[in-house]
Amino acid sequence: MLGADWLKYGLSTLPADRPRAEAAVTGLYRLIGEPPPEFVWAPSPAAARKVMLDHHDRFRPVRLDAAAAPARGSDWPLAARLATLASELRERMDDRIGHRSSSLISWTWGMSGAGSVRTMAPEEALAAGVPVRRVVEALVYDALTETLRDSVCAPVRTELLPPDVDSPGLAWYGQHDAAWVAHYDVMARVGLTTYLGCDQDQLGLWVDLARSTGWWWPGEGMCVMAERPIEIHTESQPNGFHGELRLHRDDGPAVRFADGAQVHVLHGTHVPEWVINGPTVDRIHAERNVEVRRSAIERIGWGTYIEQARLRLVGVTGDPGNPGSDLHLYDVPRELWGRPARLLLAVNGSVEPDGGRRRYGLSVPDHLEDPLSAAGWTYGLSGEQYARLVRRT
Repeated sequence: MLGADWLKYGLSTLPADRPRAEAAVTGLYRLIGEPPPEFVWAPSPAAARKVMLDHHDRFRPVRLDAAAAPARGSDWPLAARLATLASELRERMDDRIGHRSSSLISWTWGMSGAGSVRTMAPEEALAAGVPVRRVVEALVYDALTETLRDSVCAPVRTELLPPDVDSPGLAWYGQHDAAWVAHYDVMARVGLTTYLGCDQDQLGLWVDLARSTGWWWPGEGMCVMAERPIEIHTESQPNGFHGELRLHRDDGPAVRFADGAQVHVLHGTHVPEWVINGPTVDRIHAERNVEVRRSAIERIGWGTYIEQARLRLVGVTGDPGNPGSDLHLYDVPRELWGRPARLLLAVNGSVEPDGGRRRYGLSVPDHLEDPLSAAGWTYGLSGEQYARLVRRT
């Protein structure tokens, strides 16, 4: 797999290669006309945030609205100039390879009855006439983006760097920037493009950073660098076609740093620590986030939750969209979820990474009187239409 080597760096828990990382940052500072910064290393992004708050004058926030931003040039915050440097590099390299971000466009066959290249084996895609470049994008850029940016970086940032008025300056994600860095690196290594010498040299600096360090924040005369995590726990993404992973651990934090900073994730859902270590019906009912509440219920088990919450069974019937499984409909009192609702309990039509099929619950309107109507409602169908399904996912 083309992205396997890069995935190893993206999920590395080895100590940072500090000399290599500092040399790369120094090289980037030089490209924007700045002298080497003072380097401060922190054991986690949370600890790095505290350092930056203590030196807030060196980490001016980057204003994203053009009207409020200073004129482009030396008055720009250093982080903004560095971001522009990287953005212009990527634009030039995109021009060389004809790439448009697949976060905006899902590349398809361009043939009748087409399926997405992201859901095809490489051999199948090539046999169907998909250009090699598109296949490489799916294997490297798309797969690593889903794993590193969406499934790892996002919950770490949400947990350890909550947005507030004291948010630090622009962050770069080191190993978790591997998706875009790998995309350009692999394109050149497999002979699909070549870059100008100066662009190849700058790309090399970003490669060094992605392979040597965790997150980092450039400031005026100072750069704060965070160590990599010491633990990262993952599982395969359901229906992943190119080795995509998501965070998961059910007996502790999915991501942990040396100073104790940690992030808890169940099957890709970012959850508070209590969901792992102390889920109770009372805590579940006090939780406003639907996905967190679902994860906590699954943690104690739907049967236990239904019993302890004293939900009233409205009806049960076989699931025509998932032969061999039943649909259960329960009445949920207003005081439990803060609104009148009913709960449809079903079995997932897709197999989980462990080979089993997960039970899951869906909130449905309280006027639905039978399980088939409730199941149909979740698909925008009537109960009669749902009853004619051959198979659902």
